Parts: sequence; C-alpha cells; structure tokens
Amino acid sequence: MTSLGRRVAPVIAALALMACAPALNWRDVRPEGSGAQLLFPCKPDAQERRVALAGPPVRLALHVCEAAGQTWALAWADVADPTRVAPALAALQAGAAANVGARSAASAPQPVPGATPQATGGRTRLQGQRSDGQAVQMQTLVFARGTQVFQASVLGAALSEEAAEVYFSAIRFPP
Repeated sequence: MTSLGRRVAPVIAALALMACAPALNWRDVRPEGSGAQLLFPCKPDAQERRVALAGPPVRLALHVCEAAGQTWALAWADVADPTRVAPALAALQAGAAANVGARSAASAPQPVPGATPQATGGRTRLQGQRSDGQAVQMQTLVFARGTQVFQASVLGAALSEEAAEVYFSAIRFPP
C-alpha cells in the first residue's frame, strides 16, 4: 500500500462505519500540544492535571468524549527524560488495567506512523469491572514520540471492534 493509501484508508473505513453506526460522528482532531492527529467519534473535551508518572509529577493532557455508550480518550504527557519513556508507558498500561480491576495483559504491537518505536508500547485488550460492579471492556494503545508518552483508549460495557479499529488505526503524527 502506498503512503497516501495508508493515510487515506482509516478515513475511508471511518466513513463506511458512519453509515452503519450513526451514533458515531467521526471527526479529525489534532489536540494542541500533542503533535498527534486522529479520528474521534465525538467532539472531545480537553482536560489536564498533574500526575506522578514513572518519576516526578508531569502535566497530563486529556481529550475525552462519549459516544454510543463508550468513552474515547487520548492522554499524553512529556516525561522530559528519555530514560523515563519505557517506565512511563508501562505505568500507563498498568494504570489502565488497575482502573478496571483487570489483570495486566500482554500488548500486541501496533505501529503508530511517526511515533518513536518502543518495546513497551502496543495495544491491549482488557476486561474488568466498573466501581459499581458492572462488567466493562477496555482497549488501550500506548506509544511515544520522543519524550512524550501517549495512551489512547476506548471503554464501555461492550466495544465495537470495528469502531475501535478505526480509532486506533487513524492515530498518526503528520510530517
């Protein structure tokens, strides 16, 4: 597949999916300060807070929205030190599992165009429970670009594999 084909394929898939799932209103989003470009199925709200992430507290930015009974999010932070990237990615994965009371699961590689390759990155599927005991499914993708670490996630009682695939495969860092 050509470079143009790889960039256009997620958009075509999203458009095809829109015809089947009117609750998902896919839009191109470029969260300020992230350098990333992705498709969200709803208009995300921006939030930020300070969190300890494999060392001293850092500013964690978050874009999040809800659509079709699922929560879609992209969080990122700059850990400033290249030696903190791998531990921060591992901490993001462990934190996601802990948030839904799931056992930590192995990640499957999923490259993000323009990201810095990391052995500790990848896509994880989790099954757990909400605080009220209700069953929940979660998929996350952790990746890095330089000293910035990212976690994309989708969470819901039941996840659409097709919608999750559109969401995760559309993430990229434009040249």
